[in-house]
Amino acid sequence: LSAVGGPSMDPTVSAADSTAQQGSLFSMMDVFLISLITGLFTYWFFFRKKKEEVPDLPKIQTVAAPARDSSFIEKMKKTGRNIVVFYGSQTGTAEEFANRLSKDAHRYGLRGMAADPEEYDLSDLSRLSEIDKSLAVFCMATYGEGDPTDNAQDFYDWLQEADADLSGLRFAVFGLGNKTYEHFNAMGKYVDKRLEELGAQRIFELGLGDDDGNLEEDFITWREQFWPAVCEHFGVEATGEESSIRQYELVVHTDVNMNKVYTGEMGRLKSYENQKPPFDAKNPFLARVTENRKLNEGGERHLMHLELDISNSKIRYESGDHVAVYPANDSSLVNQIGEILGTDLDTVMSLNNLDEESNKKHPFPCPTSYRTALTYYLDITNPPRTNVLYELAQYATDAGEQERLRKMASSAAEGKALYLSWVVEARRNILAILQDMPSLRPPIDHLCELLPRLQARYYSIASSSKVHPNSIHICAVTVEYETKTGRLNKGVATNWLKNKVPEQNGSSSLVPMYVRKSQFRLPFKPSTPVIMIGPGTGIAPFIGFIQERAWLKQQGKEVGETVLYYGCRREHEDYLYREELARFQKEGVLTQLNVAFSRDQAEKVYVQHLLKKNKEHVWKLLNEGMAHIYVCGDARNMARDVQNTFYEIVSEFGSMSQPQAVDYVKKLMTKGRYSLDVWS
Repeated sequence: LSAVGGPSMDPTVSAADSTAQQGSLFSMMDVFLISLITGLFTYWFFFRKKKEEVPDLPKIQTVAAPARDSSFIEKMKKTGRNIVVFYGSQTGTAEEFANRLSKDAHRYGLRGMAADPEEYDLSDLSRLSEIDKSLAVFCMATYGEGDPTDNAQDFYDWLQEADADLSGLRFAVFGLGNKTYEHFNAMGKYVDKRLEELGAQRIFELGLGDDDGNLEEDFITWREQFWPAVCEHFGVEATGEESSIRQYELVVHTDVNMNKVYTGEMGRLKSYENQKPPFDAKNPFLARVTENRKLNEGGERHLMHLELDISNSKIRYESGDHVAVYPANDSSLVNQIGEILGTDLDTVMSLNNLDEESNKKHPFPCPTSYRTALTYYLDITNPPRTNVLYELAQYATDAGEQERLRKMASSAAEGKALYLSWVVEARRNILAILQDMPSLRPPIDHLCELLPRLQARYYSIASSSKVHPNSIHICAVTVEYETKTGRLNKGVATNWLKNKVPEQNGSSSLVPMYVRKSQFRLPFKPSTPVIMIGPGTGIAPFIGFIQERAWLKQQGKEVGETVLYYGCRREHEDYLYREELARFQKEGVLTQLNVAFSRDQAEKVYVQHLLKKNKEHVWKLLNEGMAHIYVCGDARNMARDVQNTFYEIVSEFGSMSQPQAVDYVKKLMTKGRYSLDVWS
C-alpha cells in the first residue's frame, strides 16, 4: 500500500506547505480551464462553417450503395433484363436448369438472368411489374424431408411470413424432386401455391421433375411447353433456332504468379494453407484421416469405416448430422480427357463471364489449370445432360455423329429415347462419349464451361460428439459397377475415400469437409424408447445414437429401451460393427438387437420381416412408451416397405382401418416421432 500511496500520504507534510500547494494548484487549474474554453470556441467557430459549406452527401452515397446490390430489380433495369430465374439448388442441378432457361430467353427477344435467392432481397418481387414483359421463374429443388435447399431457406422463411401484395407478378415454377421420398417436390409445390395465394399470376403450370425417373426428360418436356405459353402471354415469337452462345471467354495466363492460382480451394485462395473458422460449404476444413479400416469380412464390395480428426477446427456436431466431403476425380480419367483433346492440362487459364454485371464471374475458381478444374471442380463421371450434347455437336466433324448428338438433344420422342438408351442407361460419361465419337473434339475450355460442378457428398455421421468431440466417423461402401458398354464405372467419393490412408511416411491424408445440420435427432428425454431401423450402411447414425445413449447411461441418466433392426447380406460377410454392437448389448445399452441376413437362407429375410415378427413389442413401445422411430438407408424399397409394415402393425393393434393407420403414422412424422434419413 505504501508504494502505491507514495509521498502524498506522508503525515509529516505541514499545513502551510499544504496551503501553498493548493494555491498553486488552483491558479494552474484556472489557466487550464480558460485555455480549454478558448480552444473549444475557436474549433466550433471555424469548423462549424466548414461543415455547412461541405455537405456529407458523398459519404452517405458510398455507404448506401451496397444495399442496392441486393435488389435484383435494379440489376434487371440496369442490364435490360425482363426474365429472372431463381434457383433453389443443393447439388447444382436446379442452378443448371435456371441457367438454361435464362439462356433460352434470347430466342424470343427477351433477356434473362439466373439468380441465387440467397444474394437478393426477394421482397422486391412486388416491384417486378415495373419492368415490361417481366416474368419470375423458380427452379426449386426439395432437400431431405421436404425441406428447402440451403440457399433457398431465407426465401422460404420470407414466403411463410410475407403478406406482400404480389398481384403484378407473373410467375412459373419447375420443381426438382424424387418420388421415392415421402415429400415429393414439397418445395416446388409450396412456392407455386404460396405465390398464387399472395396474388401472383401463374402463366404456366407447375412442372414436377422426378430424379427417380428421368429428371432431364421431365425438364425438357416442361420447357418445350413453357416457352410457347410465355410467347402467347407476351405476344412474342421465337426469333430463330436455339444457338450456341458462349457465356465465358477464355484467358490463358502465360506469365502468372503461381501464388495467385487456385489449386482446388472452394472459396478463398490459399484457404487450405491458411485455415480459418467458421468452416462451411465455401470454406471446408481439411480433416486428417486417422483411421480407415475395412468393415466387411468377405464379398465383392468394400465397406469401410473412416475417422476424421476435427481437433482445433471449432466444428461442432450432433448425433444424426451429416458430414459433407469434397472428393477429387480419378487422375487417370482426367489424363485420358487431356490426351483425347490433345491439351496440356497444366495450362493456367481463367474463364471470365462475358456478362460483366453477373454476380458469377467464373464457372469455378479462377485462375486455375485445366488439370485442377477437371480434378476438383468439374463433374466428369455422370452422364452429361442434353444441353451439353447440343453445345458439343458443332465440334463433331463427322456428319453422322453431329446429327446423333443433335437428335439426342432434341425434344422429339425418338431423340429422347436415344438419349435415354445411349447416354443414361449406358451410363456414358463425357470421356466415354469422346471415346465413342472419334470426330468429336471440342476445345477443352468450352467443355470446362459446359460441365456441371463436382458436388460435395453427404454421409450420415457414425459417431457421437459426446464420446468423440474431436472426431467424425464415416461408414461407406465403395461404388463400382460395369456398364452396358463393358466399362468399369467407379463412384467418385467412395473410391477416393478408400485410398485415404492414415499417416504414412510423415504425410497425412486430408479430406476437405464441413458439417450439415439435420433434423434426425434423439428424443429430448433420454428415457424415451427408440426403435432404429438401418440395414447396410444405414446403420451409420445409429452407431452415434447408441454411443450417446451409453454415455447418458454412464452419466447416471435413466435411458429408455434402445432397439435396433439391422440387416445385411450374410452374417460372415458384411455384418458391420458386429463387435461394437455385441459390446453395447452386453452392457445393456442396446436392449434389443434384431439382425436380418437376407441371403443366408433360401427365402430372403429383411428388416421389415423382423418388425412383423416382433409386432406386439413394437406396438407396445409405440403406443405405451411413446417411442421414437428412426429409419435410415435406401428410400426406394426399404424405407417404403418399413413404412407399410408400420401401417399394418398400427392397423392390427390399434384397431384402425388402413386409412386411419396411414394417418396415425403421418401424425407421428409431423410430431417428430417418425424420422427418416434416406437416399435413393
